[in-house]
Amino acid sequence: MAATEGRTGPLDGIRVIDFTNVVAGPYAAMILADQGADVIKIEGPRRRDFARGAGEGASQLNSVFLNNNRNKRSLSVDATTDAGREILLRLAATADVFVQNYRPGVMTRLGIDEPSLRTVNGRIVYVSMSGFGESGPFAHKPVYDPLIQALSGLTTVQAGSDDARPKLIRTILPDKLTGMTAAQAISSALVARERTGEGQHIRLSMLDSVVAFMWSSDMGQQTFLEREVSAQAAATIIDLIYETKTGYITISTMTNDQWAGFCRAAGRAELITDERFRTAGGRHRNADERLALIQEVLWTRSADEWLEVLDAEGVPCAPVLTRSQAVEHPQLQASGILVESEHPHAGRLRQARNAAVFEGAPMQVRHGAPLLGQHTAEVLAELGYAESQVEDFVAAGVVSVARDRAGAEP
Repeated sequence: MAATEGRTGPLDGIRVIDFTNVVAGPYAAMILADQGADVIKIEGPRRRDFARGAGEGASQLNSVFLNNNRNKRSLSVDATTDAGREILLRLAATADVFVQNYRPGVMTRLGIDEPSLRTVNGRIVYVSMSGFGESGPFAHKPVYDPLIQALSGLTTVQAGSDDARPKLIRTILPDKLTGMTAAQAISSALVARERTGEGQHIRLSMLDSVVAFMWSSDMGQQTFLEREVSAQAAATIIDLIYETKTGYITISTMTNDQWAGFCRAAGRAELITDERFRTAGGRHRNADERLALIQEVLWTRSADEWLEVLDAEGVPCAPVLTRSQAVEHPQLQASGILVESEHPHAGRLRQARNAAVFEGAPMQVRHGAPLLGQHTAEVLAELGYAESQVEDFVAAGVVSVARDRAGAEP
């Protein structure tokens, strides 16, 4: 492993092979990289990560790739060749974790499935990420985020009721949620290995990740097996965006005290004892009237005025911001969630660090997302390959090495 000054995070000393593409797998591996792991990203010389060609920015280093592959090294090797497979097996012998997100059966055909890697490294944690799972009528299907949102029921949750037109969440939640689930599971498996000395095979799907995520708050009627399940009624709690004279704000009055605080701030103290709204149950039953009343009141003053008086009364509230406004907001600035760095090829970048902050080992941008094959020669040298062997591999198309415009390795 390349030397670094001091510990780079709680996973310092852990080596991860990232044999994934697009977002779910790369995001999971980047979380581990941000937490100090040596993550080696595998791509083919000709079949690179699809994300390199998606999003905003220059070829190879667009925003999607940059924001999911920070702090990784790149080894470009053709796993379909015998020599390429041998390189991967030699690398696996030095690794703690192997993560792949290809459809069931692909790794077996390549000869780098879990049993094959177990023959060279009994302690490795092997992670198989899939779309719909490894069994069932949809297991063989190619998967993208909208398909998971649709099949899981998430689009009807977003719509507000079973009778409304389904709506996609306008961010790839299943992909990113699956990545976070995978990163947490890997950390648990590494702890278990410290206790037992044995690695294990982790299997998780995007579909399972989303269903488990939804169940904590959105599947109430489906929880009780002995109750009749009816069509989900329109949800009001998720539609709490209000317009003021100058813009939008959100307010949430969950408790009696918060409702009373809103009434005082609005100059409508008589509503505190109004039988329609006096209790949480009453406010829920009369939600349409309550929300219409709140909106009618809020049109009378500016967003800043309302936020000030509502906050003084202890009412949960916040401005509704655009993405550009959000990154400049004092709260985000104070949290330190946004970090800036200089990428040698992509220029000055602003990114979000990993949300978890570890005492004594703050997240570092050790290096930005790599060019394809940027660390091929370096990693192969670590595995004991001579420079002449690397040159032969390049000539045969088994591996590729990144070159700058002058033809030299970056």
